[in-house]
Amino acid sequence: MFLTAGESAATEGRGGTPPERWSVQQKSEVVLRLLRGEDLGEVSRGMRVSPAALEEWRRVFLETGQQGLKSRSRDPGERELIRTRAKLGELTMRMELATELLEKRGYGDELKKLLKRGHE
Repeated sequence: MFLTAGESAATEGRGGTPPERWSVQQKSEVVLRLLRGEDLGEVSRGMRVSPAALEEWRRVFLETGQQGLKSRSRDPGERELIRTRAKLGELTMRMELATELLEKRGYGDELKKLLKRGHE
């Protein structure tokens, strides 16, 4: 049984019963585990929180820090804006990492040519 960000646990597992509400500190600790490279599936199973909820916590944390992890009702437009900004940040980070990798592998000149062509 997986929990979404707002659901409560009804059964006990290896780590005991997950809290009904996750505090900002608890969510931050879980997000930091993911950012340190722990496997999403393993953390999800261990914490009994759905992978989608953990991904959302991570995106919100990267975009807004701990403040964004506070559980308060937001209007759907605000939530969508936060998700969009988080996705933009994630994609920007991926592009920067891909560019760095290509440059390390000796494709820097070709990449610059492609990027230059895209701006014309």
